Amino acid sequence: MNVPGMAAAHDRLQQIERARQAVLAEGRSMAEVLVHAWYDSAWIERSWRRCLDNGRRPEERVGFDIVRPQHARRVEEENHTLAAAARPVLEQLGRAIASTRYFAILTNKHGVVVDAHGPIDDSDPRAQAIARIGVDLSESAVGTTAIAAALTELQPVWLHRGEHFFHDTSCYSCAGAPLFGPDGRCVGMLDLTGIDTAERPELKHLVAQSARSIENALALSRPHKLVLRLNWPGRLLGDDDDGIVCLDRDGWVTGSNGAARQMLSGLAHVAHGPVHCSELFAQPWEPLYDIARASEHTPIEVPLWSGLRLCCLAQPAGDARAAGKSRLPLRDVEIALIRKAVNDARGNVMEAARALGISRATVYRKLSQKPGRA
Repeated sequence: MNVPGMAAAHDRLQQIERARQAVLAEGRSMAEVLVHAWYDSAWIERSWRRCLDNGRRPEERVGFDIVRPQHARRVEEENHTLAAAARPVLEQLGRAIASTRYFAILTNKHGVVVDAHGPIDDSDPRAQAIARIGVDLSESAVGTTAIAAALTELQPVWLHRGEHFFHDTSCYSCAGAPLFGPDGRCVGMLDLTGIDTAERPELKHLVAQSARSIENALALSRPHKLVLRLNWPGRLLGDDDDGIVCLDRDGWVTGSNGAARQMLSGLAHVAHGPVHCSELFAQPWEPLYDIARASEHTPIEVPLWSGLRLCCLAQPAGDARAAGKSRLPLRDVEIALIRKAVNDARGNVMEAARALGISRATVYRKLSQKPGRA
């Protein structure tokens, strides 16, 4: 009997196996074999070839390193700011993906685990191996993973089962996104991992969205007196898609997020030296502080030196931080993922429940909830 969704999943795994055979066993390129256009294979092949060039072989056993207590404490201390900024997002992620058998992992820029959150199965050694603070999940340690790929490619990725280099890691499916600090440098990555679970490529969007929330929190964690929330005219201000620029009392930029660095070319080299807001906006900068102190925060338009204009909401430091904490873009994600599973199964709730690893009753209960309610 053909079950909806199973044929596509089987075809996907066959395509992955054919790609592995071409690159890892025959030394050919994926382009030389018929590989389905479902995924962009270039970055996966680059990672596989780096592993091969380093003398690794897919059949090798992966020995996840032993983490000593003193090492774990040192990792926590060195990455305190990153972990603190990410914790609210990880907690919301844990609730959002609780019914999908995926959990969240936070690493530093070297691929070392800083924190983990969500439905981690304590009885499964495969989960325990990768969810320990201090364990090294870099490419040199465990081969091709979403963690290694996100840190190497510096873009969100999705990796499913046999797309991992080693046979020992082919039980995992994971989405990853890099994290950039207030100066634009990569400081780590966020990963969502499932074990022997259904493929959920939509998690790539979720992890990228969640990474933006963490980057915003990192920018707001820098000492500052004023926050400028920016977006193009016609776009609403006040959510995690805003560009964020933090200023000290003298108008110097103390931090920014990725969206702001894309909107303002003057922030492109902020990692190499201080930038003053007068270099960003073609108007006097002092009135921005007066606007922020006004009782009613009304967005204004600010001109750029390029001739373009941005919509700007100026906020005192405390107000901006509170707004950032109250607007994390993860509401109703759990229900949306369940609806997606039901749609994938063409309305077959039993099959959707089986794919998610939850009961049919749980599916019905979750789908009966109204958006925004627990």
